[in-house]
Amino acid sequence: MRMYSNIGGEYRGATRTEPGRFGARLRRALLPGLVVLAALLPAAAAADPRSQAKRMHDRLAGVPPSAAVLNDMAADIAAGRTIDAAYAAMENRAFYDVTLKNFAMPWTNRDQTMFAPLNDYVATVIGMVRDDVSFDGVLSEDILYVGSGVAGVPAFSASSNAHYEALESSGASLKSALVRTTQSSATGLAPDATAGVMTSRAAAQAFFVAGTNRAMFRYTLLNHLCVDLEQVQDPTRPPDRVRQDVSRSPGGDSRVFLNNCVACHAGMDPLAQAFAYYDYDETAGRLVHTAGQVRPKYFNNDDTFPPGFVTPDDSWENYWRKGRNSLLGWDGSLPGRGQGAKSMGRELAHTERFARCQVEKVFRNVCFRPPSDATDRARVDAMTASFKSNGYRLKRVFAEAATYCSGD
Repeated sequence: MRMYSNIGGEYRGATRTEPGRFGARLRRALLPGLVVLAALLPAAAAADPRSQAKRMHDRLAGVPPSAAVLNDMAADIAAGRTIDAAYAAMENRAFYDVTLKNFAMPWTNRDQTMFAPLNDYVATVIGMVRDDVSFDGVLSEDILYVGSGVAGVPAFSASSNAHYEALESSGASLKSALVRTTQSSATGLAPDATAGVMTSRAAAQAFFVAGTNRAMFRYTLLNHLCVDLEQVQDPTRPPDRVRQDVSRSPGGDSRVFLNNCVACHAGMDPLAQAFAYYDYDETAGRLVHTAGQVRPKYFNNDDTFPPGFVTPDDSWENYWRKGRNSLLGWDGSLPGRGQGAKSMGRELAHTERFARCQVEKVFRNVCFRPPSDATDRARVDAMTASFKSNGYRLKRVFAEAATYCSGD
């Protein structure tokens, strides 16, 4: 039985008893096309300035550039001014309205979804990037961005998200509509009680509600150090500040506590004590801070292990400065202990891990992939060093990532 094919007009008459000859002829027929394809791949990788400019704009702004902007960006790239080209792309309002909003929104909710209305947390991140505010203050500064000069938008309220939802619905450009203010002036929170986005209404609603305030700590690690509790477990830390609600013999077996529970709680509980005065009032819809008074949630299930630690105030201490988690890169100029969320947020944001996390998040956002090989990782190293030396300006990180990936 014969098989017929008209590929290249060569295989008429090949039979099933001639597989080797058929395969060889097929390879010879396909070889010219494969050579052409291989020749095209390097050309695509080494994209011309105009193609790089188009890709850079698409990835940063998510929309096509105008002809004039594309021409200017291509000229910058051709002249070796790729960072300038990236900054030109970030002049498009869509970088703020869409790219940055979707970038930060997952940090504000437990589902880690970007599909949610604008809120004070996200608006503050957008404003800090736009204004080149040092991003290492995102967990400690008395800072807030609100809308201004937009008709029909209600005033900011500490007990409602209506201001931000209306601002987004209005179609106003977040690039121009956001103005910087302070949480203390807008919400009445004492300046010393402010801690960047951790004390935003959105964060409080998501992470201070109910529970024991450990959620705020866990999601802050996850969103701003890119590590979850499983990755920072260390059973060698002393358990003297593990709260009463943690059983020392789950299921009647103390080994479970000594080998599992303590690995997280011994380090987490002394740090989460910084939130002892915070809560979220679901009825009033706002963050609550009771200076000098530990919130009742810190004594939930206190009969589980009565000899456990009883929280007296909001003093915190970082047991992870020693042991395996010293690799997070803590700042030796800080004391490693303090009072309240502001100083604890500063402790977290001054780690090497915090700086690298921001760079890794931007890299994935702009390059559409995580760092995947030695070249990518070396680039992330260089961008992290640049981020720190350039005053923690996150907009610069976006520009550097777009420059690196513009030829992908």
